[in-house]
Amino acid sequence: MLIPELPDYLSKMGGGEFKGLIIALFTLTAGVSRPFSGKLSDKVGRVPVMAFGSLVCFVCGFLYPITTTVIPFLLLRLVHGFSTGFKPTGTAAYIADIVPFNRRGESMGIHGLIGSLGMAFGPFMGGWIVQHFDFNILFYTSSVLSFLSIAILINMKETLPAERKEAFRWGLLKINRHEIFDGSVMPVVVVVFFCLFSYGAVITLIPDLSKSIGLKNKGYYFLIYTLASIGVRFIAGRWSDRRGRPSVLIIGCLFMLSSLVCLVFTTDVWLLTVSGVLFGIGNGIISPITQAWTIDLCAEENRGKAVATMYIALEAGIGLGALLPTFIYQNRVENLPASFIFTTAVVSVALIYLLIYNRKQSVSTV
Repeated sequence: MLIPELPDYLSKMGGGEFKGLIIALFTLTAGVSRPFSGKLSDKVGRVPVMAFGSLVCFVCGFLYPITTTVIPFLLLRLVHGFSTGFKPTGTAAYIADIVPFNRRGESMGIHGLIGSLGMAFGPFMGGWIVQHFDFNILFYTSSVLSFLSIAILINMKETLPAERKEAFRWGLLKINRHEIFDGSVMPVVVVVFFCLFSYGAVITLIPDLSKSIGLKNKGYYFLIYTLASIGVRFIAGRWSDRRGRPSVLIIGCLFMLSSLVCLVFTTDVWLLTVSGVLFGIGNGIISPITQAWTIDLCAEENRGKAVATMYIALEAGIGLGALLPTFIYQNRVENLPASFIFTTAVVSVALIYLLIYNRKQSVSTV
């Protein structure tokens, strides 16, 4: 709901040149908090970690209306990042606990499918609220939805085995270097980082591109790409359970690269729509499969840490994707094609890596 409207909100404060920081600061905190959420998920429980993430969203929605200048707004974006640093980590570990190995990709696809419904209608609904009401109503509505998430979590059964569960203590927040990164999921880290770079660029630059071609609702692209990803998530997850994760991820990268090429040449709604569909299919393939691949590669007792490691790569990719292309963009519409060309080159690294990795795996199998 918030993402497409925040660039305009910041511009009205006089901070248009800081648009890249809207996502970059959010993902910075999310990435830094991942080792903590991963450890707490493995020690205290999945449900408390998820609940904390939702609680941050609930509180921040009420604080946005009082941030009427640039610095307090950016600081709040920094705090808001804790929500994504905690909620998805606990959720992915929870799902891994309750589904069988041979349906892991399918389950992550279902999880992504449901999340996509929110991501489809959230941005579009946010644009509608701003058009008919104001930004404050947008922020309060986001808080109400976050509260509903907390209410659901209260009734969920904890899946962390009782013999591994500990009571929370402040000492658990002390992290050593071995608890930050799970090296077993390094292949996923590479793919996620370079692929999600594109997501950071898209969510930062698409609102301005939409305005430049005459679209009033800046959530249109987000609606299109999310709807396109809904069915694909379920199918791709099941397909990867049978064909292997890397092989299907290669197809996802190809769709994502095609969507970025379309954005380079976009001057009307038609090509923007095509790009949205292609980006949705690519993201719908990559998101659930990388989560399933993470669980495949890690030890069972380290699921929280492994998921956190994958999300650290995700946040780093999104954060840099939101920041670096804006240096090329410089808040000038004529520079948007160059920004998307740069983004396309970065995502190509993931495709090259997967092709090499898949070839090596095939040779070792033979």
